[in-house]
Amino acid sequence: MSPADHSEMRYAIIAAGEGARLAQEGVTEPKPLVRVAGEPLIDRLIRIFMAHQATEICVICRSQMPSVAHHLQQIQRDGLYGQTVPLRVLVKSTPSSMHSLYELSPWLAQGWFCATTVDTLFREEEFSDYIGALSTMARLSDGDGLMGVTGYIDDERPLYVGTDTTGAVTGFHDDRQPDSRWISAGIYGLSPRVIGTLCDCVKRGEERMRSFQRAMVADGMRLRAFPFGRVFDIDHAADIDKAERWLSGQL
Repeated sequence: MSPADHSEMRYAIIAAGEGARLAQEGVTEPKPLVRVAGEPLIDRLIRIFMAHQATEICVICRSQMPSVAHHLQQIQRDGLYGQTVPLRVLVKSTPSSMHSLYELSPWLAQGWFCATTVDTLFREEEFSDYIGALSTMARLSDGDGLMGVTGYIDDERPLYVGTDTTGAVTGFHDDRQPDSRWISAGIYGLSPRVIGTLCDCVKRGEERMRSFQRAMVADGMRLRAFPFGRVFDIDHAADIDKAERWLSGQL
């Protein structure tokens, strides 16, 4: 399915993390500006989202990383790769990805949206199929969310995703369960209906994105899993080389 086949979509990029492990390992750039295959992580996501009918791209970045905010302001002003970008930027430090999504939620509550963390690396052709499936779900009102999952585990604390035989999500677990074939890939396609659950999590003092995912299941949200092949997170300096080799077909 080509990008032109997809419905319009709003996107969110969570880029407010500290990137402490990268810094400890000698990476001097803030994580959103780390280059993989010559392209900053945040530019890669913006480029891909623009290729998939982005009506708006909402980004939250950490206030202690002014170079990231400056970079995003340049994109707002000058565009990216010659293309004007409908970019909203919120500069605010948050304690977790869940809180970052909450801060963006007033901009996301108008319709379906796709959210990722800034260091999520996936194959563009798989993402195209995913957005096509998400657009179909939105058009048919056939569920509340399409969760990107992967069978590739290269994470220190993976979140296992339980599914039934139809691909419906049954739960999110810290440890592998009999129904946990997949782990979360950090790609979330969600309806505006889930914003209420997100707000409730923040009010209860929940701390982590996985708490929000579990709360969606507890609240009866209809979530489905969409399998990707490998999905990489850039948490360590060695992950940069690994991701570049994977994108070039060497891994």
